[in-house]
Amino acid sequence: MRRRELLAGLGSLGVVGGAGYVALNGLGGDDGLPLTVRTLDAPGSEAGERPVPVPGDPTVLDLFATWCVPCSAQMESLTALHEEFGDRATFVSVTNERFGGGLTADDVRAWWADHDGAWTVGHDPESRLMSELGAGGLPFLAVFDADGTATWTHRGLASEANLREQIRAVL
Repeated sequence: MRRRELLAGLGSLGVVGGAGYVALNGLGGDDGLPLTVRTLDAPGSEAGERPVPVPGDPTVLDLFATWCVPCSAQMESLTALHEEFGDRATFVSVTNERFGGGLTADDVRAWWADHDGAWTVGHDPESRLMSELGAGGLPFLAVFDADGTATWTHRGLASEANLREQIRAVL
C-alpha cells in the first residue's frame, strides 16, 4: 500500500512541476521565432505571408479572436497606437481561429473592418505563435525589438498607456 501511495505522490509531483515550468516558461520560448504566418487581404493588410516578429523592425504583435470581447476592446488602443507609431513599428494581429464550421476568412475580414484594423492581419490556425510565446489566453500582446527579442508580453486587456510605454522602449 505504501509503495502505491509513494508512486502516486511522485507522479503528482511530476505533473505539478511540469505545469509550473510551462506556466513560467511557456511551451516553446523565443527559439522558434520568427514564424511565418499567412496574411489576409483586409484593410491595411495584403494576402500572402509575413514573418513574426518582422526582422529588423520593432514589432507589436496582437493575438486575438473574433469571439473574444476583450480582443474587441483592445482594438481601440491598438488603432490609436498604430496611428501614433505605425511609421516606426510594425503592427501585426493574428487569429488562431480555424476556418470552417461557420467561420470564414470573410468573417475575419468583416470583424477587422468593423474594428478599424489598418495593419497586417494574419491567420495561424495551428496556434504556433501562441505556443512559442506561451500565451495562455486572449488577447495576448507582445512587443519585440528590432533584433526580434520579446521585450514585453501581456495576457488580457492591456492599458493604452502601458502598451505605449512598451512600444517607446523599443524605438
